[in-house]
Amino acid sequence: MQGTILILDGVSTNRIMLKVQLSSAWYHVVQADRLAGLAALVRRTRPDLIVTAMNLPDGSALGLRAALAGEELLSATPIIAITPQNDRAARLEALAAGIDEVLAQPLDDMLLQARIRSLIRSRAAADDLHQQSGPGPLAGMAEPGVEFGELASPVAPAKIGEIALVTARATTGTIWRARLKRTVPHRLSSYQMDNVQALMKRSVPDAIVVELCGANDGAGLRLLADLRARSATRHAAIIAVPNPGNSPLAADALDRGAHDVLQGGFCADELALRLEVQLRRKARSDQLRDTVRDGLRAALHDPMTGLFNRRYALPRLAFVAHQAAQTGRSFAVMLADLDHFKQINDRYGHPAGDAVLVETARRLRTALRPEDMIARIGGEEFMIVLPDTGQDAAMTAAGRLCREINASPFIIPGAGHRVQVTTSIGVVVARPPARQSGASDDPITATLIRQADQALYEAKGAGRNQFTMIRPAA
Repeated sequence: MQGTILILDGVSTNRIMLKVQLSSAWYHVVQADRLAGLAALVRRTRPDLIVTAMNLPDGSALGLRAALAGEELLSATPIIAITPQNDRAARLEALAAGIDEVLAQPLDDMLLQARIRSLIRSRAAADDLHQQSGPGPLAGMAEPGVEFGELASPVAPAKIGEIALVTARATTGTIWRARLKRTVPHRLSSYQMDNVQALMKRSVPDAIVVELCGANDGAGLRLLADLRARSATRHAAIIAVPNPGNSPLAADALDRGAHDVLQGGFCADELALRLEVQLRRKARSDQLRDTVRDGLRAALHDPMTGLFNRRYALPRLAFVAHQAAQTGRSFAVMLADLDHFKQINDRYGHPAGDAVLVETARRLRTALRPEDMIARIGGEEFMIVLPDTGQDAAMTAAGRLCREINASPFIIPGAGHRVQVTTSIGVVVARPPARQSGASDDPITATLIRQADQALYEAKGAGRNQFTMIRPAA
């Protein structure tokens, strides 16, 4: 099954016809005839999408949207409303209330199926981001049910967006821009289809509106696919506008990756409503992606120093060892430990010790190459991995790190004290033999860490503030 769809209609023949259409596309269909008791049914069946009649025996599609908006788990369920006739005013009212799409009878099966696929795809992508960002709602991410209704005013959103209009002729872009400017507060720019390079050279807009001309606009459809494929523009909201209106072309645009369409052709009021919905969805998705990215960074970085942590360092060491096995190039592993660090904490307090660790991380970074890896793997212990590094280069680097730490005193913030800090470093250089593909790097990495730790212990025993190199590992 491709998903579960709830059909809501007081007329049984309408439900039967829709069920036949949707079941033939391998959707699991659930049916209801009124709003009463619907919330329990939705909670039980968790439909991926709802197709509802605009008018119901005990309410309307707008009442359904309002009812679902009050429940967190149900508020994001997409809704397609079916109207008995193409009523522009009713259509705009429904879109303003948060209905995702309004289709008129008789239904165009191709457009209906494409719209369902698009909305379910969008919902699945949003759910994936929510799952990746962690459990529970994110602060500031809730979307009140009245939000879309407020757009009918229209009311300016919190953020002014950048909107690009891409049309076949410059005159069309000028007309669209003038009409849309009266209904939205966003910054509008227009481009011709044959000069999309100008769009790519500027900062990526928040939304791109693409005109589709003729019965089968190959250039416009190719542009839609191209925009969704490019890393720079794939997260922009893309709205296709067949001009004139064309349901098969609108369906094709949705399947090519457009987030939304105006199947009836350009309408400034309708485009304004759809833009606000898409911009809000994009803002939520952007924030979720930032949350996921920050979460990944937090999982792999030490929050105090900003260096990598042990979780990242050990797999990275294994990767460098694997690469060295393939190329035959040697690499170095170092363990560095601040000397007498406990005395700093005991004398000046842990905040002073934290400041020393942060400054140590900064000094170590400045003395290393961009390709070198440095991680904080313990309280005052650091692991350093230097790819493509032989014995002489490793000794030079270790000496430079020692000098970088003890070259000047550390200043204790808020106390005015200057503390002299030194470090001891254990170094091992490895040139692992070539191994068969798929062989584990764990034994060699464990050996290297043990050897570097032994060398560090010898540096401490020899008086600290120095490095000791162990014989190259095989």
